[in-house]
Amino acid sequence: MPAVLTFCLLILTSKVGFSAADAVTGLKLVEEGVPKEHLALLAVPMVPLQIILPLIISKYTAGPQPLNTFYKAMPFRLLLGLEFAFLVWWAPKVKHEGGFPMYYYAVVVLSYALHQITLYSMYVAVMAFNAKVSDPLIGGTYMTLLNTVSNLGGNWPSTVALWLVDPLTVKECAGAQGHSCGTAAAAERFLMHQAVLLFQLCTKAGGSCVTTLDGYYVESVICLILGFGWWFFLGPRFKKLQDEGQSSWKCKRSN
Repeated sequence: MPAVLTFCLLILTSKVGFSAADAVTGLKLVEEGVPKEHLALLAVPMVPLQIILPLIISKYTAGPQPLNTFYKAMPFRLLLGLEFAFLVWWAPKVKHEGGFPMYYYAVVVLSYALHQITLYSMYVAVMAFNAKVSDPLIGGTYMTLLNTVSNLGGNWPSTVALWLVDPLTVKECAGAQGHSCGTAAAAERFLMHQAVLLFQLCTKAGGSCVTTLDGYYVESVICLILGFGWWFFLGPRFKKLQDEGQSSWKCKRSN
């Protein structure tokens, strides 16, 4: 079934643009000093929103073309990835001895709420489409397959994004001229012996490794470019799957 294969290939690549924002932002906020327990508490206001959103969005995905909602929500979710990067950059600027001001947490909550709206718009749209095209004779199995592929399309980019943060980070040896500095965490993780040696030479010379370019920001820009590239070039093809007849999605049966 070419339509199913096309759907799988497109949905597996559709969420690459969100990987840095979804997988790395929370870790970076903690790294910048935002307490984990505060981030956990900020998730509480999202619960009623997560309950209400599917009820509202389902009104727009119940028709014959649910993927239109997916396509319309995608650029807003991509732009929110840049907004998340701004929150990480902004955190040390507003941090004080007592922690973070309330207005910072208010902006974080608002940003996450907007993110949830775009996320659920795309999620409900895909679920509605999967329910629409599933062969009724094997509906449960068919739905499970399509939903598994959809979930995998969000999981593998997040794994890659976490894996690439350290290699994309640039550090320099401050306080010791003539020495360079590899990222120690990346060195230990990927057994880059040369980077380990550079790190040790820097510290022995009385210097310290200072981050000059955080790999998270590099990833955010790359993901934005890849995401909008998918939206411009593959998004219309993804929407065209809605024009396929029911026969394109049904399993061929042999007597």
